[in-house]
Amino acid sequence: MNNTRIYRRLALVAVAVFCCLSCSGCDGDYAVPITSGPTRKIDQRLLGNWVSKDGTDKVKVRRLDDSVYIVSYNGDLFRGFHSDVGKTPFVSLQDIESAGRKYSYLTYKLSDNGERLDVRVVDTKVIPKELKDSASVQKLLTKNSENSALFGDEGQFIKEK
Repeated sequence: MNNTRIYRRLALVAVAVFCCLSCSGCDGDYAVPITSGPTRKIDQRLLGNWVSKDGTDKVKVRRLDDSVYIVSYNGDLFRGFHSDVGKTPFVSLQDIESAGRKYSYLTYKLSDNGERLDVRVVDTKVIPKELKDSASVQKLLTKNSENSALFGDEGQFIKEK
């Protein structure tokens, strides 16, 4: 799938604390999450309804439990959790409606007032989809933390009132 689809799906997750920050495609069909489980509790500021800056994509981020989000991205359902590596707030976003239940990786940044969410998807050219364990994923993310090619284009979402 293309980077645009992945970006959208990852944005969904980010929105929900990574709220599943979007991944509108599934260029990031990884077999494993970044971390085997959540690295921290959900961020309440990610919960709610988000819309892309151009109004074409809608993300709903909800709390499943203390550490896991459920994200609806244009009607597609995802499960996400924080998978922080070093000082970078990553999210592992799982497509729960697909047969393979693959993951997408993204990072996000929330504005100080909590009204804007910027999401970026990890580029599969830097972190290959063929990786089979979370430790290898974490090692490559750490190694490439300063690599400008690590992430694709940035997507912006605005919190709906």
